[in-house]
Amino acid sequence: MEPNQTVEDESQPSVATMTRRIQRLSHHLTPLPTLQPLHLKMLTCAKTSKLEVDKLSLSSYMRGKNREIQEKIFEFFNSRPHLQTPIEISMNEHRELCMRQLMALVREAKIKPFRYVVEDPAKHFAISEAIGTVDISFGIKFGVQYSLWGGSVLNLGTKKHRDKYFDGIDNLDYPGCFAMTELHHGSNVQGLQTVATFDPIKDEFIIDTPNDGAIKWWIGNAAVHGKFATVFAKLILPTHDSKGVSDMGVHAFIVPIRDLKTHQTLPGIEIHDCGHKIGLNGVDNGALRFHSVRIPRDNLLNRFGDVCRDGKYTSSLPTINKRFAATLGELVGGRVSLAYSSVGVLKISVTIAVRYSLLRQQFGPSRQPEVSILDYQSHQHKLMPMLASTYAFHFATLYLVEKYSEMKKTHNEQLVGEVHALSAGLKSYVTSYTAKSLSICREACGGHGYAAVNRFGTLRNDHDIFQTFEGDNTVLLQQVAGDLLKQYKDKFQGGTLSVTWNYLRASMNTYLSQPNPVTAHWERADHLRDPKFQLDAFRYRTSRLLQSVAARLRKHSKTLGSFGAWNRCLNHLLTLAESHVESVILAKFIEAVHNCPDASSQAALKLVCDLYALDRIWKDIGTYRNVDYVAPNKAKAIHKLTEYLCFQVRNIAGELIDAFDLPPYVTRAPIAMQSEAYAQYTQYVGF
Repeated sequence: MEPNQTVEDESQPSVATMTRRIQRLSHHLTPLPTLQPLHLKMLTCAKTSKLEVDKLSLSSYMRGKNREIQEKIFEFFNSRPHLQTPIEISMNEHRELCMRQLMALVREAKIKPFRYVVEDPAKHFAISEAIGTVDISFGIKFGVQYSLWGGSVLNLGTKKHRDKYFDGIDNLDYPGCFAMTELHHGSNVQGLQTVATFDPIKDEFIIDTPNDGAIKWWIGNAAVHGKFATVFAKLILPTHDSKGVSDMGVHAFIVPIRDLKTHQTLPGIEIHDCGHKIGLNGVDNGALRFHSVRIPRDNLLNRFGDVCRDGKYTSSLPTINKRFAATLGELVGGRVSLAYSSVGVLKISVTIAVRYSLLRQQFGPSRQPEVSILDYQSHQHKLMPMLASTYAFHFATLYLVEKYSEMKKTHNEQLVGEVHALSAGLKSYVTSYTAKSLSICREACGGHGYAAVNRFGTLRNDHDIFQTFEGDNTVLLQQVAGDLLKQYKDKFQGGTLSVTWNYLRASMNTYLSQPNPVTAHWERADHLRDPKFQLDAFRYRTSRLLQSVAARLRKHSKTLGSFGAWNRCLNHLLTLAESHVESVILAKFIEAVHNCPDASSQAALKLVCDLYALDRIWKDIGTYRNVDYVAPNKAKAIHKLTEYLCFQVRNIAGELIDAFDLPPYVTRAPIAMQSEAYAQYTQYVGF
């Protein structure tokens, strides 16, 4: 072929080619369907000048309806120095102090939180967050007593248990434990080995630890203060067949472990101290072994399964798996509380780091005053997306608490499943983020961040376990991924989807179509700051990940089996789960911006929301580039705008921190004081 002919063909495409290109372009220019009934509109935010923020209005919007009881707790402990945890304290002293703090809350402050576990969960979580600011060990001890030990009695027991134990749990006459975890089993609860064998002659259960692996381990309140334990064990019933016994699966039993009057360990109970930990040394974690301990048949928490006098088993749920799922479903309150409390820890940490960064001055232009270290782009990059994420998590966990409260009132089966997955996702994502952020905040405060009095070490060590108790974060993300795959399957079978997953039905085809080559190049700020573009991008990523991992699982299942295929795709599944959680967080943040009644607060929140969204997109820009969802010029524009938004958020960082409304006696770090921070710091060391 002649060279000229090639040039001619390339410069003059055929009619068919032209028609095809026009059709494709027309398809991409067709307006996409609206994703949400929510009207997502652009808000006017400052271009170059600083936003004026009404701190009182923003704080009022952030506070929520339970701020009054939180302030009561703040003021109560601030007025009692003897109940404040000192920097240096031994493990034994710390444990006794936490018990005194809990006693004072209930008996002096007259705050009785137990009834809120069921009646008003939002208030219960608000109380938990507030006492966690006093001392995280205190917050965990509170959670063990009321959410875990008390919650198991309320949620897994029946009226006879509530009548017998409610008042004692409420007034702390019955301090208790939640004995689920064993030395060999934590996440795999169905693999627990402790057994509860029914003796029909004496009408009793015999609780036994068959081997060292079945020793109950890390049990809060067990080492020193607990008098009762909710013990999770396999229920074994005698049968008249060749097997002789039948395993009915894991059930919960109330087991007294110490004498109510003498506090002596009861016969057959062996208790040991788990000892000094990385953090949370105010919580007395212990190990329990049972040697043929007999308890009355009535001590079975029998909401989902019961044993009659003659040894017959009855349940409204037909299988072991359904009973197990129902049991664990009633225990998700612990995950909700941890997600909510983790945001509280993040708020304190970010507050300390940002206030110090506004105060601290280092270097500057020649012959001019030194500048705040928060004026450095690198410092803004560390802290401003974190501040934006803190706001995002605040609204997401409020939504989680709202859904959990609705679930406790309605017992709607679909809502139970949704809350289970949502709590697993947010607990995992938020606690992991907070753990990483605590180290970043410490580093952002330089050498002064290393001083124990400035709290980062204690906060980091105490919070660290949030990532693995109440469900290991990696395991919880797998539960989210599993639920997404189920929803994906149901979508194609015409099933009902949970509200949080509705976008999979409404827009899956849109998200999985070829990326729009026109919008992929759009780089104007008004487009990038459009909440529809942001939410579309998050959901596109999730939908692509979901479709691709489903295909991979089908492929590998043929040769590796279901377990092997899951393990082969595990990192893919974890990325999918995190992507979905981020989509939920952004959707709730956008909704919160939309619902904010004050114009200046709304503009500030919009700015922060834009930074959260674009920073997340930029951090995963490779995914969007790989599928041409974002063209190179658009990727560059996103990066540039993200840096600009960091600068804009820095300009109102003080106001945004103030809106958390954390008094100095709550943050309790000299470098975070708004006045005379250095004077208080030097005074602390003796000057």
